[in-house]
Amino acid sequence: MSISEASSSSSSSLSTHRWSSSDIDLGFGERAFSAAGAAVLSAILVNPLDVAKTRLQAQAAGLPYDLSQQHAIRCYPSCNPGGIHGSGSVCPPDCFHYRGTLDVFYKVVRQEGFARLWRGTNASLALAVPTVGIYLPCYDILRNWIEEFTIHSCPNLTPYAPLVAGSISRSLACLACSPIELARTRMQAFKESRTGARPLGMWRTLLGVLSPHRSTNYIENLQGYCVLWTGVGAQLARDVPFSAICWSTLEPIRRSLLGLVGEEGNAASVIGANFSAGFVAGSFAAAATCPLDVAKTRRQIEKDPAKVLKMTTRRTLAEIWRKEGVKGLFTGVGPRVGRAGPSVGIVVSFYEIVKYALHRRHANV
Repeated sequence: MSISEASSSSSSSLSTHRWSSSDIDLGFGERAFSAAGAAVLSAILVNPLDVAKTRLQAQAAGLPYDLSQQHAIRCYPSCNPGGIHGSGSVCPPDCFHYRGTLDVFYKVVRQEGFARLWRGTNASLALAVPTVGIYLPCYDILRNWIEEFTIHSCPNLTPYAPLVAGSISRSLACLACSPIELARTRMQAFKESRTGARPLGMWRTLLGVLSPHRSTNYIENLQGYCVLWTGVGAQLARDVPFSAICWSTLEPIRRSLLGLVGEEGNAASVIGANFSAGFVAGSFAAAATCPLDVAKTRRQIEKDPAKVLKMTTRRTLAEIWRKEGVKGLFTGVGPRVGRAGPSVGIVVSFYEIVKYALHRRHANV
């Protein structure tokens, strides 16, 4: 994802040419370092929205909740206690039903503590760093190679370079990091019903996924590890179209904005152009692929091993459509779009500025 795109489309612009050089001289390791820094910043800032999206989708899926533990939950003041078990200190079911993104924030903070909004952040970081570290450098290198190839052999296909490069690089990243995505989804979806109880971490969550599939047979144990890639089909079905839509939208917007900046461009204006393009493209792509995200969440929070083996993305989407309609397919679209727009903007702009800083350091050595 480089600003070299802007430089090729408006070569007369000194500022875009100056920034494009940072994309040519860096190796894979330096690109990966830039991407990892962007991923850490984004994961920490937008994790509460990811928690809200996952909670809303899990609730729509009918995720069971242990009402016997409600006495250990801190209820919020507007709740009208009274008496599932005949005790005035017990909260009714409405206290545990989310009505929207802000309601998720309010109830999670009141019932589980402020820190729960960053539930799964360790998994998000463990996921974001390798995923983005693979994804963005691969996208950069593939897009540059495809553009160079098509310019000389088939110029009509050059505009599709971002779409193809984004799809391939995202597929590689998804396959490599799917088990961590599974752990993060489960950590964010399930509520902690006991006050003060320490929630399961990423590794214990993954061990819990594996435990029903353990066997004394070595071959069966190896096959059991395949459960760690539960929902990878749905994840690919969500992330590959997301990347294709995102990059196909982002690159033209970024080129146009950088073209407007022209020779007067500086670091701040180029960061602004990248953030704006990323925000628009990320928001649009997130809204368009929301049904696929709902299907992925449904598949990854399913605990019944028999059902897990039978679930497919197509079957899951058909079931949601039949039972819940359009509303079910777009459950959590608000926090998903609210998370994706800033996240893509932050990652794109931070990635570019770190690449540029590394290039300048090399140039001054």
